[in-house]
Amino acid sequence: MIDEPLPEALSSEINAVLDDAGVHADRRLIMRMLRTAILLGEDGADRLDLKIASAALAEMRDAFRLFAPFRGVPKVTVFGSARTRHDDPLYLTARDVAAALAGDGWMVVTGAGPGIMQAASEGAGPALSLGVSIRLPFEEKPNGFVTGQDHVVAMKYFFTRKLMLIKESLGFICLPGGFGTLDEMFELLTLQQTGKAEPTPIVLLDEPGGTFWQGLRSFIDDHLAPTGVISEGDFDRVVITDSVEAARAEITGFWHNYDSLRWVGDALVLRLKAVPTDDEIETLNQQFASMLSTGRIERTAPRQPEVADDDNLDLPRLILHLDQRQVGNLFRLIGAINALPSAPAR
Repeated sequence: MIDEPLPEALSSEINAVLDDAGVHADRRLIMRMLRTAILLGEDGADRLDLKIASAALAEMRDAFRLFAPFRGVPKVTVFGSARTRHDDPLYLTARDVAAALAGDGWMVVTGAGPGIMQAASEGAGPALSLGVSIRLPFEEKPNGFVTGQDHVVAMKYFFTRKLMLIKESLGFICLPGGFGTLDEMFELLTLQQTGKAEPTPIVLLDEPGGTFWQGLRSFIDDHLAPTGVISEGDFDRVVITDSVEAARAEITGFWHNYDSLRWVGDALVLRLKAVPTDDEIETLNQQFASMLSTGRIERTAPRQPEVADDDNLDLPRLILHLDQRQVGNLFRLIGAINALPSAPAR
């Protein structure tokens, strides 16, 4: 993306408008958005293109405002079919896993529709439910368990909706569903495989004794991995289970010792909850040497950009230089970090 400069006089006028509006924080980014809007006009963009850009920006603003008050609360997004009936075992499974995670202090995010989405909202309860609905002719309003302007937002476009269903959450649970559910699941996998999203736990949950996800696993093992269109082990980042407790443990356990990551130049900094011992770091180096482009996994103090942003400065850190082709395998390293003897007691 190239920033095309505006005439100095016009930039001064825009800055004056922002001053009058009291907009001072992140001024450079605000100016970039305004500049892009003006350049769209200069381009003579088609009216439909302008309507798409305008609506998408407005929808993202609405969603950002919805999530902002809850930014410090961990969230899990639950995906699944809108057609699942109340008496279906899958409905009960979705309700129970949402209730279990809500009991751990997690908020539950759904598409706010019927079926599995309603079951998850019911399990979490209105206070811990957030919904990002889609305007469809056959889904007129959000389900009755996620209501109020401070807990639900409606979207026109699937791409903005999907962004917000993914962006804020620290874990994802997919129950059986149709094209929409599979689209959401495969986008999650693609984002993780390519490193476009930070590692997060993904659980494919079925009813007790169900085989829906096992069939998908067989398709991937038989037709994708052998032909080389994905790498061996790409699907290992996913947990397939029919146990509510196993799903809950995977979501919460992923954050047991691992806290977050940040790229600082070409180095990757991992923030932990407990300081690893020298022997543990040596073991990590032995296990994951193939993931490194150079050097070793080592302890580090907060790096200068982290200090400048006051970014979790109290947490212990590991630093490494990751082979970019291995970014999709970070979940394995995180799993080993969570299993270290020095990790907090469960």
